[in-house]
Amino acid sequence: TDRKKLHTASVGQVFRLRPFHVLVATGGGYAGYRKYEDYKLEQLEKSGIEVPVKLASEWEVALYKSVPTRLLSRAWGRLNQVELPTWLRRPVYSLYIWTFGVNMKEAAVEDLHHYRNLSEFFRRKLKPQARPVCCLHSVISPSDGKILNFGQVKNCEVEQVKGVTYSLESFLGPRVSTEEIHFSEAPPGNSFQQQLVTKEGNELYHCVIYLAPGDYHCFHSPTDWRVAHRRHFPGSLMSVNPGVARWIKELFCHNERVVLTGDWKHGFFSLTAVGATNVGSIRIYFDQDLRTNSPRYSKGSYNDFSFISNNNKEGILMRKGEHLGEFNLGSTIVLIFEAPKDFKFHLKAGQKIRFGEALGSI
Repeated sequence: TDRKKLHTASVGQVFRLRPFHVLVATGGGYAGYRKYEDYKLEQLEKSGIEVPVKLASEWEVALYKSVPTRLLSRAWGRLNQVELPTWLRRPVYSLYIWTFGVNMKEAAVEDLHHYRNLSEFFRRKLKPQARPVCCLHSVISPSDGKILNFGQVKNCEVEQVKGVTYSLESFLGPRVSTEEIHFSEAPPGNSFQQQLVTKEGNELYHCVIYLAPGDYHCFHSPTDWRVAHRRHFPGSLMSVNPGVARWIKELFCHNERVVLTGDWKHGFFSLTAVGATNVGSIRIYFDQDLRTNSPRYSKGSYNDFSFISNNNKEGILMRKGEHLGEFNLGSTIVLIFEAPKDFKFHLKAGQKIRFGEALGSI
């Protein structure tokens, strides 16, 4: 009589699964399976075994995109902002350092108790002498990372990794107004690639740099150039690690990205910051209006902003090595630029590179 009554639900109610839960569970399980496959591919590559390209089918891409990575990334961003108790900071950060091989001796502040939350730790600054900027070469690496691919752009297609390409026009979007960038008026019949080349005898080049979670998360200006325009593509936030880039064609065109376009002394120049899972936040220091991974933007659209105005005819002038922006976690930087035919890359596919080191020169 004095016992509390237990209110129980019927078996049907307990095991009732909603479509959203099924979708998340299925998609999440498949994403985990892909992670395991990526790990196996990395081990084969380390053994020197060439891995054949196996592209995902349409249903596999659709299933992967069904995972609510944008929502999860926003949740991860909020978690990163939570201030950790002082006693918990060293164990949490030490685990991350051990897992991803972070070199804290390069950090401007080595004391782990200094970083109040994960976001501050991810965006840690480096000692000035940790990344000397190469003065001998015209283009330097804008970030730490791994070189996934580089070379000339051919047939309006760019390689994200060896053997897997994406459309140049889909990635950059429609050509920016000639009033903002010093484009030549190309004949209507010319391809999108030919329209970007402003000087006779030049070619279009590309370079893809993957930032792992343990890398320095800020990125810098790769050369002296003028930023005239920003284009923000809201999109998915799928993983951009090399295994997924080898598996999903046009991965970079699916994902959220911020395209900065302008020109340098040899013509067209662009830098694109590509978002990824848990990297919903892409910050450009001189662009206070940019908001990435925002619910108000729908996928499949893009938002333009011009840095050319009546009060500013020059746009944003960037010097080589100057701070440009940052990610909340590792991601990808894609450079697409015009240069003379004798431009040479000083790289090898798959090599590790650090901000300030040479990418190429004329």
